[in-house]
Amino acid sequence: MSEALSSLDQTSVLVDPDEHRGGTGTTRFVLTKIGGALASLALVVVLGFFLFRTLPGDPVRFMVRDRPTDPVRMAELREQMGVDKPLLRQFWDYVVGLCQGTMGDSYLLKRPVIDMIGERLWPTILLVGSATVLAIALGLWLGIRAGWRRGSRFDKVQTGLALTLWSVPQFWLGLMLLVATNGLFPSRGMHSPDVEPGFFSEGLDVLHHLVLPCVTLLVVFYAQYMLVMRSSLIGEMNSDYLTTARAKGLRDDLVRKRHAVPNALLPTVTLVFMQFGMVVSGAVSVEAVFSWPGLGQLLYEALRGPDLPVLQGVFVTLAGAVVLMNLLAELLYRVLDPRVRTA
Repeated sequence: MSEALSSLDQTSVLVDPDEHRGGTGTTRFVLTKIGGALASLALVVVLGFFLFRTLPGDPVRFMVRDRPTDPVRMAELREQMGVDKPLLRQFWDYVVGLCQGTMGDSYLLKRPVIDMIGERLWPTILLVGSATVLAIALGLWLGIRAGWRRGSRFDKVQTGLALTLWSVPQFWLGLMLLVATNGLFPSRGMHSPDVEPGFFSEGLDVLHHLVLPCVTLLVVFYAQYMLVMRSSLIGEMNSDYLTTARAKGLRDDLVRKRHAVPNALLPTVTLVFMQFGMVVSGAVSVEAVFSWPGLGQLLYEALRGPDLPVLQGVFVTLAGAVVLMNLLAELLYRVLDPRVRTA
């Protein structure tokens, strides 16, 4: 009996660390990824500051370009804007401001940059969010059907079309849509000046303005989701578990819906988060083409100055969103794929 109890104690001692290894491994994985994301954000702040300092042009001269200004006044303006300080001192002040939740004031509009970004954030979320949701739905639907019917005429047409659209620059496609629609949809802004007040009428007006920029992003980005979903599904079609499901007598559409598609979705789901940066960069050019009042348009307007605080604020906001989405993608991948959890 004593030998049995001793054996049991030794076994429990050996098993206990293994029982907690999964939790410890998960905690270490999450902390590692969060640390990497914070390091990326720090790099974004550094690059965002020094990169825009290399832009040609003097913001002070741009502000007074239409008015003769004496050198004394120019020096006062530089002092007010803080550009007369050493570069490292400007960087320190910028980092301190970020830690305090501020991004400085716009050189041109004399307004807090964080307020300007807040005003432009919702239009960008509306554009990017609607285009992404529609692109995912269309890309998955077409990818599943093209992959399941590999080699068919439908597959060849959709694959060729997707490859073509994926290679088209967004700004060029936006310009072509403007020419093709010929005034059928609004080409500038987010609101019409003569729209009647009211939630319903104003909402329809926003949707009317949203059509062209949303379609421009949609037709480019659905293509990648479609191609990845098609490739993933083709890779699953010869798996043993599908052969077993067919041997059990399940109908072909049930085999596809219940077994093949859920397993093939993993790369596409993570791609949605990983490609967020591409969607944001595409939105910047599309907003410039259609004068959509979002962060992309704000960035385009600030480049003309250059309005350095606005450029830095928008850059950090967009890049920070990309870093956050990449972090979510890595964490989600560990949740969805058991092979990553056991690695």
